[in-house]
Amino acid sequence: MSEANPPLKAAIIPVTPLQQNCSLIWCTATMKAAFVDPGGDLPKLRAAAAQAGVKVEKILLTHGHIDHCGQAGILAAELGVPIEGPQEEDRFWIARLEEDGRGYGIDAKAFEPDCWLEDGDSVSVGELTLSVHHTPGHTPGHVIFHHAPSNLALVGDVLFAGSIGRTDFPRGDHQQLLDSVTGKLWPLGDETVFIPGHGPVSTFGRERASNPFVGDRVLASA
Repeated sequence: MSEANPPLKAAIIPVTPLQQNCSLIWCTATMKAAFVDPGGDLPKLRAAAAQAGVKVEKILLTHGHIDHCGQAGILAAELGVPIEGPQEEDRFWIARLEEDGRGYGIDAKAFEPDCWLEDGDSVSVGELTLSVHHTPGHTPGHVIFHHAPSNLALVGDVLFAGSIGRTDFPRGDHQQLLDSVTGKLWPLGDETVFIPGHGPVSTFGRERASNPFVGDRVLASA
């Protein structure tokens, strides 16, 4: 993504008290954009879209946790755009958003996505096409988005720089998460830069070399 005018650009906007990385991604050819995981702080998100000069045409969701999608339904209604994702196994998380929001001090609202996503699907943003990979473990319906031409992945809470997603929530599964990382993320290539749900960006190659949970040497000795 070092070209002067790459096909895809991205901005990270931390939102909610949990500092979740909402991403604004856009197609530079059309200036059409999508918010990925707009959990809250909608004034910040509106300002980011205005600053980038883009037209938001949809919302993409990696999973159903409050910090990732608590205000997605509110924003979608405000902008008049569809919500795509996550995979339908996260329906129960989305159904309890208002209850969870009271616990986190987030004015959350349950919603029905315009379409649930499945492994092997693709989503479009302007002229861009991103592949969808079902990556359960953190939640059962978690998905990630990959734009191969940009070597960029948006991985939600599957993988972090130096860590992995929690699996102690309802229907979390540690082995399933490890399988998602090694079976779905690593094949996308060591050079792939990923935006996680929290914290700094990294690359799959860096995590394979040094991550204390899913690094190659750690898994080889397990």
